[in-house]
Formats: sequence, C-alpha cells, structure tokens
Amino acid sequence: MKSFQEMGFPESLTHTLQHMEFNEPTPVQAQAIPLAIEGRDILGSAQTGTGKTGAFGIPLVLKLITNPESFALVMTPTRELATQVMGQISAMLGKRTKIRSALLIGGESIQRQLTQLKNRPRVIVGTPGRINDHLQRKSLKLDKADFLVLDETDRMLDMGFTIQIENVLKFMPMKRQTLLFSATLPSNIVRISKKYLNNPARVDVSDNSGPPISIKQDILRIKDADKYPNLLTQLNERNGSIIIFVKTKSSTEKLAKKLSNDGFSTDAIHGDLRQSRRERVLRNFRDMKYRILVATDVAARGLDIPHIQHVINYDIPQCADDYIHRIGRTARAGADGGSLILVTQSDKSKWRVMEKSLNFESNDLDANTEESSKPKQKKRFRSKFKTNGSSFQKRRSKKRSTKKSN
Repeated sequence: MKSFQEMGFPESLTHTLQHMEFNEPTPVQAQAIPLAIEGRDILGSAQTGTGKTGAFGIPLVLKLITNPESFALVMTPTRELATQVMGQISAMLGKRTKIRSALLIGGESIQRQLTQLKNRPRVIVGTPGRINDHLQRKSLKLDKADFLVLDETDRMLDMGFTIQIENVLKFMPMKRQTLLFSATLPSNIVRISKKYLNNPARVDVSDNSGPPISIKQDILRIKDADKYPNLLTQLNERNGSIIIFVKTKSSTEKLAKKLSNDGFSTDAIHGDLRQSRRERVLRNFRDMKYRILVATDVAARGLDIPHIQHVINYDIPQCADDYIHRIGRTARAGADGGSLILVTQSDKSKWRVMEKSLNFESNDLDANTEESSKPKQKKRFRSKFKTNGSSFQKRRSKKRSTKKSN
C-alpha cells in the first residue's frame, strides 16, 4: 500500500482523510490497513507517534461505513489516550455518516455516558475500568461488537488491567475481528494473543521500519543537593516546549509551583486531577499558553503534542520501558528533539542497571560536582541515537566498528 487513494475507499472517507492531511501511509499503516480490511486479526508492535491510531482507525471506520450492523470497541490504558483516539476516529467518521460514538473513561460524568449509550453508539472508546463499570450496571451490551482494538496493551497490563480486559472479552462474541497493538510483546501479551486472537497477522514496526526519529540524549550526573539548581540552568539553556517527568503526584504540584515562582510558565498534570482539569491543562499546553508541563508517567504514553522539543527526566523512571516512552514525547513526526536525565548520587546504581538494559551511551554534560569532575573515558559519552519507539541504534564510528570486529 503506497497511497490511500489506491485502496478504493468510499468517497466520504477519502475526502475526510485528505482533509486530515493523511497523504502517504506510515509504515504501520501500510502494513496493517490492507490486512485489517481483509478481515484478519492483527498482532502489532508499534509505538505512539508512528501513525498507529490511523492503522486501526481507518479499517474500523471503513467497516462501520460499509456494514451498518458493525459495532466497534477500542480499549486504551489512559483517559488521555482514549480521548485522543476518540477525537481522531470521530474526525474520520465525519458528520455525514451520522454514526454515533461514546467515550467511556473515569473522571467524567456517568450520567453523560449513560445518555451517550442510550443513543445506541456504534463505536465505543474507553478505559477498561469504566467499561467494566458500565457492563456491571448493564448500561453497556457488547454481544454484537464484532470489531475490537486493544491499544497499548503492554501498558494496560502494566497498570493491572488484565482481569478487567479478560472480563470485557467475556461479554463479546467469539466471532469478531481483533487488532492488538503493543510497544513490546512480553509473555503475558503473547498468552492473551493466543487465547483471544484468531491466526493473527504479525505487523512489526518496532525496530527499523519507517523514518527514524533523532533524539539527542544527555545525562547530567550531580549531587542530590544540586538537582534543582541544575534543572534551572538546563531550562534556561534549552528553547521551546518542555515536559519534565517526576516520580509522584505531589512532586508535580511542588515542582511546578517552584518553577512558577522562579519565573517559568508552568503547569502540572497527574492522575488525581479531575478529568476536566486534565483536559484543560493539556489543551493549554497544546496551545502553547505555557512552556513547561510537569508530569507523572500518566503523560508518558499516548500524548501526541508535536511542538515538544525537550523531555527532562527530573526523577529517573522505574524501568527502561518507561524511559523510552517518556522521551518518545519529543521528536514527533520525524522532527528532532532532545532529552535529559538527571542522575543523582542516590540514583547511580538504579540508573546503571537501566542503562545496561537500554544498551546505549549518551552525552555526559558537565556540572560543577565531584561526579562530573572525574576523568571521562575518551569519546564514550558523545553520540546521537536514532529511535523508533523502543529501538535505539548508536551511530558508531568506523574506528569503533573495526576494533570490535578485530
């Protein structure tokens, strides 16, 4: 599949895609869309930022348009991602189709969702917890849902949604089309795919498929007491919009307040905010009404904000996958981006383990600490990476390659 035009979509969908500036398919779209249109189940490896929503959204919309009896369900790990997916699917459907939809997420009015469900929507997007709530209330019936998308399945399982997902599937018919997308494919996802997917086609763009994204990654090794002063220095040296990741919900508010007091336009987002507030914070950040967003990992996946130029890991992440997804918020759609991680003396052992599992080297910045004054290994820390999701490839010099082969 080289273009959307060659697929022979209905005129309404073709027109909508052109209006949305879907000109050429991304690698995941080129692989997944023809298979999904054939009716195949799909087991896909793809990160956010690769056009994944279009890869399942276009076949979903096509099925709803061409089959008046079809009913689709999309499950995502977070409210923010569900809202984004709903927005893109609604845009693809357009106003002329008159196909109703429902967004079922926590933090929003149950009454509004009950009203949406009474209108007999044919596409539902939601999070596993709230979908289960409606199944228990018997306000949602899935016995005719013949199209299922599990988006960012690894994240859903990491968040403890395994039981909820499997419970939802019990309410769905065995005869259905299922598209499962995940950044990684650990054993629990392979088990689910064998249990719930029927001879799935494998779509993999997790490594080197498609245009690589260039992210310049920096490490700043500092004393614990020097953490905030060094953050201020880095913020002053970097241009453009920035996301700063911290460990806890309370830390987001505290750090955002300190930065605001020091003259930076800042806001915070975390899981305890009301949904309306979370949406307002993200909308204002997208509209560049402030420059810095301080966030927990609730914002690490699924958020597509093209103008983010830097990601700063103020607190180191819990695991390598979280690091990958955090820095994936920058360098969207082929743009360049930068990331920085602040590694304090108390973080050293944890970061060393994570660094080894990521298997990469990076640029060590200078800071006025005992750590940074130690002699550095020659050329070791200077490199750029290409990343497409979880794949990091160093541009090694010919000299290093020759040494290795010898």
